[in-house]
Amino acid sequence: MGMVIGFGTISLRLPENNTLKGKRKIIKSILGKMKNTFNVSAAEVDYNDVHRKAEIGFSMVGNETGHINSKMDKLINMVDDSGIAELIDTQIEIMHC
Repeated sequence: MGMVIGFGTISLRLPENNTLKGKRKIIKSILGKMKNTFNVSAAEVDYNDVHRKAEIGFSMVGNETGHINSKMDKLINMVDDSGIAELIDTQIEIMHC
């Protein structure tokens, strides 16, 4: 089948947050849960200096499209259900190599 790469972004709103320090704490918590639960590479990729908004980029690799798609859906649902931040938008792509 070959290698399947899933990657995407998650845009978040942090309406209750008032400082960049508070934002870093929230993002660190979300990134930790993503990495520990789904074994993905993830990082904050945009809005670094905006304390009420964040964008997280993530990627994962596997050998089955269905498995990667399912994991990405579960990852997004976990972030949305966490209650830590408000999900604004998501974008995902799957690439076959």
